[in-house]
Amino acid sequence: MRLLKQLLPVVVVAAVGGQLVTAVQGNALLSLVLGVATAALSVFVYARVVRWSERRAPVEVAIKGAAARIGLGALIGVGWFAAVIVNLVFLGDYRVDGYGSTAGAVGLFGFMAAAAATEELMFRGVLFRIVEERVGTWMALALTSVLFGLSHLTNPDATLWGAIAIAIEAGGTLAAAYAATRNLWVPIGLHFGWNFAEAGIFGTEVSGNGKTEGLLHGVTSGPALVTGGKFGPEASPYTVVFGVLLTIVFMWLAHRRGNLVPRRRGARAAATATLAQ
Repeated sequence: MRLLKQLLPVVVVAAVGGQLVTAVQGNALLSLVLGVATAALSVFVYARVVRWSERRAPVEVAIKGAAARIGLGALIGVGWFAAVIVNLVFLGDYRVDGYGSTAGAVGLFGFMAAAAATEELMFRGVLFRIVEERVGTWMALALTSVLFGLSHLTNPDATLWGAIAIAIEAGGTLAAAYAATRNLWVPIGLHFGWNFAEAGIFGTEVSGNGKTEGLLHGVTSGPALVTGGKFGPEASPYTVVFGVLLTIVFMWLAHRRGNLVPRRRGARAAATATLAQ
């Protein structure tokens, strides 16, 4: 029941905010304002719901230090995607054909801010955190990663491999980032940095949602097995490899900091019951 109490309000904010941002997609300034407002409102709603349902301060979204943590996460996300692009450039599978659109990048900034905040609050803030209490860190990471991958199957150019890749790379990395830091700002920043670099800077497809218009007019060619094809670089083996490496680093940090929650007896049944609530 607690899972539903916390999940539903964030889902509503994400759905309404997403519709509004999509409706004004042609207006860069409105997209930016509505996207950032959706992100801020979703964090506010999450914090209030946690305070009400758990009778505690929502320290995972504490304002103090938020900017620095978001910045750190964003740098990791941009660096991660840049590493993938460098490898694609080396193979001749990505090139830049001039400048793209500043207005497009501004609008994407808002859209990606909303997407990063709402998805992290839902998947890591609610699902991962509550499931982890029942079944431990490792099983919670596996279960929520699968759900995160499956959630991308409804995208226009979705593929089964793309969903599997996202489950492994993003689901694992983002959950591990939360486990290592025990705050949601780093995974939110990481999620935003990756998505904005992908769409707003390098102008590639994002999770099978079609071509984007960012600061650069990027052209991806070559075999889909390497580039990710219409799904975008998230389905590239390079992304998966780098994501696995980041997951290992974050989980090592979580272990070193004593942040790993052990698996309890009857964990499998508890996980099924929790997700069914």
